[in-house]
Amino acid sequence: MTQTVLEINHLVKKIGNKAIVKDISFSVNEGEIFGLLGPNGAGKTTIIRSIVKLISKTSGEIKILGHDIDTSYTEAIQHVGAIVENPEFYPYMTGLQNLKAFASMSRKKVSAERIDEIIKLVHLEKAINNKVKTYSLGMRQRLGVAQALIHEPKLLIFDEPTNGLDPEGMKEFRLQMKSLATQGVSVLVSSHLLTEMELLCDRFAIIERGELTHIADMEQTSTSEQEKAFHMHLEPLPQAKELLTNWDIDYIVAEDGTPHFFITTLPSNIPALIKKLALADISIFTVEAHTKSLEERFLEITKHNGGSME
Repeated sequence: MTQTVLEINHLVKKIGNKAIVKDISFSVNEGEIFGLLGPNGAGKTTIIRSIVKLISKTSGEIKILGHDIDTSYTEAIQHVGAIVENPEFYPYMTGLQNLKAFASMSRKKVSAERIDEIIKLVHLEKAINNKVKTYSLGMRQRLGVAQALIHEPKLLIFDEPTNGLDPEGMKEFRLQMKSLATQGVSVLVSSHLLTEMELLCDRFAIIERGELTHIADMEQTSTSEQEKAFHMHLEPLPQAKELLTNWDIDYIVAEDGTPHFFITTLPSNIPALIKKLALADISIFTVEAHTKSLEERFLEITKHNGGSME
């Protein structure tokens, strides 16, 4: 049975009479990368700050490996490595000196071998003896990951970790997180960059105006009872259009005038449709289901809920 690493039950945060986070519940399992998605100001950072007690929650329960952060904070937080907003370092110290300074503050003894291991993991061997003020944003981010990992946490928490990174830096972060997840480390990451989150996460939750409006597996697809879009290359074009219209099939044709149809129907209808087209002497070159991207699903969900990324 998979272990629950982070458990959040009915989390509420109010400032005055205004609810910033409204009755949110979710969990993160061992070795899972879980994403919090939503526009800026949706409440993602408030949730993360509540988990690590940078702010006090109004009500609700937060447990890390079974330890309640209110009653057993020391036991709970020792399992956490986090970067909330931008990682901060002493700029006139080297990367290695910064890591050693952080290690000296850890409740858990950190060996020199462990520090070397982490430096190699984040690919900072060539720059670790340079002063941090000379580091690029991507290098500082890698040093931040090293700092978060140094005491071997079971849960990593990142708030907008790829902000400002170039595509190479984003890919590197993604690969590091996936590698750690295979070793049993859990990752909670918040972002508004949907394409990156689609490539990174196993599950995601959508936060809108402080509410959790949707939670799903990243690979979750439509069921057979729901309509999907299918791309079909059908020739000749005029006859195919006429038949689909007569059969009352919902479709659009490619704008460039090529015989590529995008048909919306139940998956269970496709075999019969193909048979009818073939009997009508329509040549069928392509039939493929169109899988919705995370961005399409996000916009569909938030539009239904009256929200947006703006």
